[in-house]
Amino acid sequence: MFARKEWWHITVASMALAVYVAPLFLLGEDAHIRVHDNLDSNIAWYKVLAGSGEIFGPVDASIPQIINGELSRNAFGPEMSGIVWLHAFLPSMAAYAVSQAITRILAFIGMYLLLKKHTISGPRHQWVATAVALAFALTPFWPSGMLSTLGMPLALWALLNIRAGEKRPINWIVLLLLPLYSSFVLGFFFFIVVAGLFWVVEAIKTRKWNLRFLLAIAAMTAMFLLVEYRLVYSFLFDDEPNSRDEYFHARLPFWHAVRLSLKNFFLGHTHVMTVHGLFIIAATVMALGIIFTKKSWRKEKMFLQLLVLNIVLSVWYAFWFYRGWLPLTERFHFLDTFNFARFHFLRPLVIYTGFALALKIIADSGVAWRKAAAVLAAAQIVLLFMFNDEIVYREKPTFRQFYAEKQFAEIGRHIGLPKNEYRVASIGIHPAIAQYNGFYTLDTYNNFYPLSYKHEFRKIIAKELEKNNVIREYFDEWGGRCYLFTAELGKRYMFKKNSKATLKNLELDTSQFKKMGGTYIFSAVPIMNAEENRLQLERTFISKESAWKIYLYKAF
Repeated sequence: MFARKEWWHITVASMALAVYVAPLFLLGEDAHIRVHDNLDSNIAWYKVLAGSGEIFGPVDASIPQIINGELSRNAFGPEMSGIVWLHAFLPSMAAYAVSQAITRILAFIGMYLLLKKHTISGPRHQWVATAVALAFALTPFWPSGMLSTLGMPLALWALLNIRAGEKRPINWIVLLLLPLYSSFVLGFFFFIVVAGLFWVVEAIKTRKWNLRFLLAIAAMTAMFLLVEYRLVYSFLFDDEPNSRDEYFHARLPFWHAVRLSLKNFFLGHTHVMTVHGLFIIAATVMALGIIFTKKSWRKEKMFLQLLVLNIVLSVWYAFWFYRGWLPLTERFHFLDTFNFARFHFLRPLVIYTGFALALKIIADSGVAWRKAAAVLAAAQIVLLFMFNDEIVYREKPTFRQFYAEKQFAEIGRHIGLPKNEYRVASIGIHPAIAQYNGFYTLDTYNNFYPLSYKHEFRKIIAKELEKNNVIREYFDEWGGRCYLFTAELGKRYMFKKNSKATLKNLELDTSQFKKMGGTYIFSAVPIMNAEENRLQLERTFISKESAWKIYLYKAF
């Protein structure tokens, strides 16, 4: 049972969480949320998948709405993933809001349980566990990752319980259910590898084979492989060259990698934002000062180990892109196609566990220090509230403005044909917008599609790529964004209706566009030399509810 004071702390934390996610529910489609790797991709993918009839499609099925049906069903989320079903049963924005709430609630519970039982146990530091768990749950995680990083404390709590000999079924239930709401390759693969290494090291040191601990790791791995069977199939049996085969990561000079290490250590990464560069770093420095003063190295061993691990993860992330890897990547191709840099996805768990230990060290140093620890914890929570999507993305389009459903419905009515009878592509806006609105697109944002399609699509924009090395390298050496890139617009694809940008020297291979089935181009900017590109402006579409002004061009 929780003590009365503990209940009060948890109640306050729960209210804070509710306030944090409230804008998503109260504003609905008028809420501002992340665009990158969210509105521009995943949310549209879930809707396309739900409408395709291929949620349970076989491993050789394809999604007809995207890139002429050459996009494999396996490139989308597995049918056993909870987020897929949220988007299948609920409107997209409602599904997003519910997913945010689920993830943050379980993140709080997991971190609280981990800290309370395995890190800073005892009623004296219960407030630290609650404050840090709340802060951890407020971090701006990558939305479609779900519990891929924020679920790690819960998984670690269950594993450590089993390791200690605890026989409660809840530990096994947690490990077997987490794969249903997280991603293997976007978080838990790396967690499981480190857990396995920990088991090996411990077995060698103690000469005891903790088989229950090993079985728990194996059971969680097996559940992930079952849920992600499409990924397993693609990795083992799909030998068709795909866009990942032209991804080259090892390109940074040594000192660039060093700078990236420092940047990652202090600022983090967009997919695992920890917002730790101010108050958590301050708490870490203060705790280190106290350890130096008291010479309490052994007593604070866990804190120091986590700090070293944090540094190692940042260095590993940065040096994964060091060009010194080239001899190995040229020999072992999977080193390019699988992103091993993502071991740094462990950092939210490491950083916030270390933050809790730092606060404990500071609070144990006297009354004044205890007040300082409380201020640091409160300041971190306030800072994270300032990173709420509604604040961070207030200058970006809202959900409604981004997908502009009424505007694109009007475009569809103007064209007047069944959408599966023609193909479109976009300039100056993300193709996910057209996809969300049911149009069949030649362009897409996916990092796993046939390499042959990428090469065919490249012919449309070949002259534009020749004029701009940035977009040429971006397309040729990655290609996840299979977009109609232009030299004049570069790597920008969100030109709102008040933009003054124009395309004056566009050079598209319209014959290739038509050969691939293309008929219409949705452009967010006017094409001044449209006729030279065998494009005819049919109509311009503007809507109060849309962020875009769409110029509809038809290829002739």
